[in-house]
This record gives sequence, C-alpha cells and structure tokens, in this order.
Amino acid sequence: MASPETFSDEPLTPAGRLFLQPQTNIVIHSIVRVKNPIDINAIKSSVKSSLMVQHPRFCSLLVRDENGFEHWRRTQLDIDQHVIVINKLLDNSGNFLDETQGFSSEGGEEDDEAAVNQYVADLSVSSPLSTDKPLWEIHLLMAHKCAVFRIHHSLGDGISLMSMLMASCRSADDADALPKMVSQKTPEFKGGKGRDWFWSFVAFWRLLKMVWFTLIFALEFGARSLFVCDRKTVITGGDGVELWPRKLATARFLLDDMKVVKKAIPNTTINDVLLGVVSYGLSRYLDHRTPNGLREGLRLTGVAMVNLRAQPGLQDLSKLMMGNPEARWGNKFGVILLPVYYQKGGNNPLGYLKRAKAMLDRKKHSLEAHFSYKIGDLVMSLLGSKYACLLNYRLLCNTTFTISNMIGPLEEITLAGNPISSIKVTTSSLPQALTMHMLSYAGKAEMQILVAKDIIPDPEFLAKCFEEALLEMKEALRQQ
Repeated sequence: MASPETFSDEPLTPAGRLFLQPQTNIVIHSIVRVKNPIDINAIKSSVKSSLMVQHPRFCSLLVRDENGFEHWRRTQLDIDQHVIVINKLLDNSGNFLDETQGFSSEGGEEDDEAAVNQYVADLSVSSPLSTDKPLWEIHLLMAHKCAVFRIHHSLGDGISLMSMLMASCRSADDADALPKMVSQKTPEFKGGKGRDWFWSFVAFWRLLKMVWFTLIFALEFGARSLFVCDRKTVITGGDGVELWPRKLATARFLLDDMKVVKKAIPNTTINDVLLGVVSYGLSRYLDHRTPNGLREGLRLTGVAMVNLRAQPGLQDLSKLMMGNPEARWGNKFGVILLPVYYQKGGNNPLGYLKRAKAMLDRKKHSLEAHFSYKIGDLVMSLLGSKYACLLNYRLLCNTTFTISNMIGPLEEITLAGNPISSIKVTTSSLPQALTMHMLSYAGKAEMQILVAKDIIPDPEFLAKCFEEALLEMKEALRQQ
C-alpha cells in the first residue's frame, strides 16, 4: 500500500456529508454470530487481507478544513485500534457480568441473544464512532461467539458494506468460493411481426402510469417532508426521540414460508409479503396496546430505502470492487413512503398481503425513489448539508417507522474459517420509535426491531406479532 503522504485529501460526497450531521449521524451495525469460539488472530489476519482495508474509505480519517468542509485523509491503518475484544459475559440488560455469574439455566440461547441485542441497542444511541481513526470498528464478544461490525453510513450504504463483507467471506462447502447470491434475471422482451402496435400501446400506457404515479408520490413526499404527519399512536416517535434509550428484538421467518405465501397472489414478491406481515403485525400489536382506541383504516407511514443500482446483486458488486475499489461504491439509494393501515381483528390475513402488493405495484410504476435521491442531492448542493439534514429529519419525524430488506447469501458461509450461524443488521437510532431491518441468510430471514423502549417497552411481543402474522397468512392460504 502506498504511503498516506502520496494521497491528497478527497472531499466527501453529498450523502456522506448528510450522514455526518448531528441529527442524522448514522452507524450501521451488523451482528455476525459464529458456531465455534472466535480466534482473534484469525479475525485480524482476515481483516488485514480483506477488501475492507484496501478500500480508501476504510483507511482514511475524517478531517475538516478551515471552512468546515469535510474531507477524507489517508492514514496508516492500525488494526488493533479497530478490533475491540470483549471477554466478559453480558446479561439481558447489556451489562457485564462478574466471572462468578452466568446465564440462568432456563434462558440459554434466548438469554444469550437478548444480551447481545441489548449491547447493540446501547451502542445505537450512546456510542458514536471516534474520528481519531477511520470510521469503523469490530467488537468481538468472545463469550457470546459474536462479532459486531460498526461501520459509519458515510462510508457506504447497506448494499456496499454487505457486499464488502461477503467478498471477505467464503462458502462453507468450498473455502475458495465466494458466497452464492441470488442471480440476476434477464428481462424478457416480447414482440413479433404484426403485434408491434400492441406492445407500443402497452409501453405508452406504462409511461402514462409512471408519470402519474411519480407526480402523486412526489407531491406526497414533499408534503411529508414539510408539514404532513401521521396521527399520534402508542408507537409514534418524534423530535428528539433518537436520543431515548433503545431495546432490540429479533423476528425470525423461514424463507420457505414466505415463498408459500407469495403463491396467494400471482407475481407477488418477498417485499410484498414482508410489508403485508408488517401491516398485519402492527395491527395486532396496536390491538394489544390500545384495544378499541383507534379508528379503522388509520394510516401509519413507513420510510423504506430502495437500492438504485442497475445491478444490485451483492456478489456481482463484490467482483467489481475486486477489480476497481471505487466501482458502484457509496450511498446509492432512494426513499419511498409506505403507507400501511390499521385493521381491527384478523379475520382476513391475506387481505393485508393484497393491499401491500397493490400499493407496492404502484410504487414500482413510479420514479419516487429516484425523485427522492435527486431532491436530496439538489438540496445538499444548493443549500448545504444543514438544510438537507433538516429535510431528512422532518421526514422521519412525520412518519412512524423505517424498514429495509436485503437479500443475503443463499448458503452457509464462513468468516476467517469459522462457520457463520446468523447475520443480522440494524442501525443507530432515528427520531422514530420503530425501525426494522431484515436480512436473509441460508433459508432464513431475521428482522432486527429497534425501538425506543419508553414508547415500545415490549419489542419481543411485537416480534412475535410479526412471526404469527406470517404463519396465519400461510394457514389462511392452506385453508383456501
């Protein structure tokens, strides 16, 4: 590697500057649980030889010039500063236990997961990354066989960072093979002599729908960013809630169950199923917290992140980064608004799926995600990071939850030769009281539910609501 003195400072991208503002200072947390005891030297050796430390963002300090503008400045990387080893056990409250203490025999693995979740929940609200070193860390929780990757959002989005992690892992069945990802489908184009007029009409109709839906959703996006907000409920956050203490719970799903539910409606996707599950689960939770307290059809608005890359496949991105570290790197995502509606009772579980699919189909026919990306970039360029941050912050304050979904490896993989049993992702706290991030891995999907615990004190029950929502949809389909 060249000496840091041979590189000039590089200015941050507009998105990178946004994620460094006090109100939108976001750190991505990835919890990687392994099957065998952690070998510290193997982890350090793997990190040293990985794409992570070869990428300029991961070996650069954040500096500010005399005018207050942020830049990346290359520095010599000291792995020991970034790998933090924690040997003590944690209890369910995220506190360290004495050597004479341990988990109760009744809790077992659940207590172990609750302890790690609370540790990450505390990090999400009270532990910003130090600017004295490049903005990433790996916490090795030795007693829990977990590695917690903490990477600042200014370094890249979830797709970029997960792609880099996957490029550093190997298949459990082949130590030289990269993890298998979902293959990219080649679009089919229909046509033929005598029918060109028909497909031309179809294309024109789709164009009209795209223009119409984009206009409608763009106006709604602008209104939500300025003054329109959701009605207050028991799960509503708001200004300053990002500073409140957090709890973290995990909802688990089988991808096979989601694929079965997909068959209920033609052309349904996993994202359709996920939104239907979230809509149904939130209705169940609100029924529990405020029975008969909400009107039928009450709207709760979610914020979803949409990858805008032409080829979103994680493995493809990893290969591109091997040849060119800057290829497709960074924060390349837009935002869409996802309305879900409270429905009392659960007489028709598949009705939530039908409404979710209908709404997402309209979103797919629009350019809302591209519009939000361009607007954010324009505001940042013309008015600066302060106003771009204010716009983003108001959008989060005026909505109820944030949700994201990423497709992970199809098979079991290893990190530094150690088989990985689960991978989960979440972020630092937002002004919303509820954020959800789902990642699939080897036939399973786990959703991390981060809540403001003074507003949502029982995220484990909320996770159960989501899990039961999917199972009830599956059962309703079986009975049809």
